[in-house]
Amino acid sequence: MLAQKKLFSAIALAGVLVLGFIATSVISYFLAQDSVSNRIARETLPLTSDNIYSEIEQDLLRSVLISSLMAHDTLLRDWTLAGEADPAQIVRYLKEIQRKHETTTAFYVSDQTRNYYHADGVLKQVAADDDQDAWYFRARNMNAPYEINVDTDTADPSRLTIFVNYRVTDYQDRFIGVTGIGLSVNAVARLIASYQNRYGREIYLTDREGHVTLRGPGFEGPETLRERHGMQGIATTILTNPSASVSYEGHNGRQVYVNSRLIPEFDWYLIVQQAQSSAEARVLGALLINIAVALAIAAVVGVIGWFSVRNYQAGLEQMAGTDALTGCTTRRVFEAIFNQALKNALRNDVPLSLLAIDIDRFKQINDQHGHAAGDLVLHTLTDIVRSHLRDNDTVCRWGGDEFLILLGDCTLANAVLVADTIRADVARHTIRPGEDAIDCTISVGAAEYQKGEELRSLVARADLAMYTAKREGRDQVANA
Repeated sequence: MLAQKKLFSAIALAGVLVLGFIATSVISYFLAQDSVSNRIARETLPLTSDNIYSEIEQDLLRSVLISSLMAHDTLLRDWTLAGEADPAQIVRYLKEIQRKHETTTAFYVSDQTRNYYHADGVLKQVAADDDQDAWYFRARNMNAPYEINVDTDTADPSRLTIFVNYRVTDYQDRFIGVTGIGLSVNAVARLIASYQNRYGREIYLTDREGHVTLRGPGFEGPETLRERHGMQGIATTILTNPSASVSYEGHNGRQVYVNSRLIPEFDWYLIVQQAQSSAEARVLGALLINIAVALAIAAVVGVIGWFSVRNYQAGLEQMAGTDALTGCTTRRVFEAIFNQALKNALRNDVPLSLLAIDIDRFKQINDQHGHAAGDLVLHTLTDIVRSHLRDNDTVCRWGGDEFLILLGDCTLANAVLVADTIRADVARHTIRPGEDAIDCTISVGAAEYQKGEELRSLVARADLAMYTAKREGRDQVANA
């Protein structure tokens, strides 16, 4: 009898939950129908546009970092200054860059000989009167360290490529050439297709005149904004503003919402658009999914409750901004901490420095000893790092085995000393997961904040120094 009452109570509770969930879902559906237009125009599309822009910019930042490493590589500089005696040497170097980083192309143009070195050999000599070589002389005369441009590939004129052209200087900062890598425009087009599948919206890119330059699958109609149905009246607004949120009446009288933003590195506009009908369909689909979930809850209410508690706990950890494994600050909140530390540094006129730490051969540790051992290495490293820091310093787990340390009121010289102390302490430790013994080392890059610098630039400089430390043999400290 008691068991029957418990069963009845459980069924009744599940029934109340299901009915309440369905009622809430239906009410939410009707409310969502009324507000969907406003949400699309002001929230959903701009957020999608920001996400896509950030991913494109992240790919560009990686390409810039690779080109920067090439431009500052002593092998490339010394080979040039020695008179370019063995072209095969630089061809092998470029071929290895292309293979290692999976780029479409890798190149170097020497200002002394004007030779265009490529992974396939010496392709040509650049000339000032050749329109195809205008990019070189533009890069030669610019003040910025690099530029990004879209051009045909010298190695394959039929292929449109996104190039990072990075100036190379000698040890006295005198210009000696231009190096860099190229990414296939088709690769960016494949990214657009993946974004379109992921976000369920039409995505394409146009130039300053409104001509469509890259498009996702399913793109139909004219390839100029001013000729596309319904867009004649909003094309000028899009093409004269760095960002815009507009709408027009599409086929069947449905509203189509458009968000645009300029990508300055390409000088192209990113266009994200969504028809009102598809939004309504998604709202109805969400209602049906919610009802199905509600019915499933009746059968697995206990399991759902357990998952809810677990997800709620994970959500609290995420909100707290703490990495569950190491206890470090997460990447999500590090920017806010940096902004506050920067304000304090500027107010008190004191230096601010950043360390980028990467565990040497961490993948090999995971492969040989298992992920549990890798987790122990991460946890131990965090404890060692904290033992050398002050209360106002911040440790952030930036990636899988990469950490950032923010040092307030700390010059670059002092940051290098702190980094070397941590490095030496890590090298002295032997970590013992069970019967195994793991000796690990770290490579550290140090950089000091420069006036007007953004966090992204400071992190990139510290990362560049850290990669220099790795390239020069690991288990050492380099500074930017």
